[in-house]
Amino acid sequence: MSRFERRFLLRGAGVALALPLLESQALGQSSKNPKRRLVAIEVALGLHAANIIPQQSGRDYQSPIYLKLLDDYRDQFTIMSGVSHPEVGGGHDSYKSFLTCAPHPNSAGFRNSISLDQLAAAKFGSETRFASLALSSSGPGLSWSRSGVEIPTQTRPSQVFKQLFLAGKPDEQKLQLQRLSEGRSVLDVVMEKTKRLHTALTGRDRQKLDQYFEAVREAERRLAKAEAWQQKPKPSVDAKVPRDELDRTRIVERMRLMYDVMHLAIETDSTRFITYNISGMNSVPVIPGIDIDYHNLSHHGKDPAKIAQLTIVESAIIKEFRRFLAKLSESVEEGQALLDSTMVLFGSNLGNASSHDTKNMPILLAGGGFKHGQHLAFDRDQNYPLPNLFVSMLQRLGMETDRFGTGIGTMRGLEIG
Repeated sequence: MSRFERRFLLRGAGVALALPLLESQALGQSSKNPKRRLVAIEVALGLHAANIIPQQSGRDYQSPIYLKLLDDYRDQFTIMSGVSHPEVGGGHDSYKSFLTCAPHPNSAGFRNSISLDQLAAAKFGSETRFASLALSSSGPGLSWSRSGVEIPTQTRPSQVFKQLFLAGKPDEQKLQLQRLSEGRSVLDVVMEKTKRLHTALTGRDRQKLDQYFEAVREAERRLAKAEAWQQKPKPSVDAKVPRDELDRTRIVERMRLMYDVMHLAIETDSTRFITYNISGMNSVPVIPGIDIDYHNLSHHGKDPAKIAQLTIVESAIIKEFRRFLAKLSESVEEGQALLDSTMVLFGSNLGNASSHDTKNMPILLAGGGFKHGQHLAFDRDQNYPLPNLFVSMLQRLGMETDRFGTGIGTMRGLEIG
């Protein structure tokens, strides 16, 4: 929707005049821009397609096994099939492109681009203490900077909690402010020297230096924001610092702890952009009925026994995701559920983990104020470009754009509620 469509227009004789927002139009509208949020969750070892993709399209689909676990929220999510990122192959390496859409992630000369969350954080992240949170169950995450550098992840819920809610001792706060001040003075010196150098350069060298200038300016903006927020008290929550589950095989307990912290981060408006990579492992998860390692199960080769155990593992993952949706749905902000203002993207970079196939990615979008309750089924042979969904999500956040990565235009069939 353009800025003109948001205002009432008087039309006549080929002229359109935009009137100011009238009181009768403003009834029921908030006087300030609504808070909109984005959470992206990726299951690195895939999701068994037969258990999550319905056979029927539209709104009257029959829920397969995994969606039955989410039936309480059926009207609050859209399941998508026949979607993928154009030119993104590479098996497990495709996680790098899950939120960037950058092609050929397994190529020798691959250079990533900015991820969906980081683009949103660059535009809107100054409104919260933390522009974004990059989380992972272990190892790398999903967030990438504008220059294609991976954003380091946090894997311990206790550390995330402390960062969000614990102020630290007075001497620690003083030291932090001193470090911030020193960081700014270093940037001032660097900028002065590079400005002198800039006048002596031409062509591609000057372009490279301009890119460096922008990186320095971005660092300055982050430092200025950090200084400002350091003076403000952190929010108080009725929760204790979580005790980290250090046993990596207890994946259910570890997911639950991280989801709880994610919910608190959103509920306190400490950040509005979160990514969470649920990475796989070459170990047997501590879940009743499982005696084969998770990675091996994902490469089931259509073995019914392996698929049965894989279904148990992935059902446990879906149940924890449902619990997260429930928390967002039960939390109320300004008279509406937090889920209504939070887009939650859930899925995998792999359409068929058993064969490392990146086509037909299982994707679910919950919340955020869209018209949900449907299965958007696209061509499973000629996939619909998933980057178009990201354009829709950016527009929902309030960004005026019709492009992201290889996506041009919004996603067909997905409408605002």
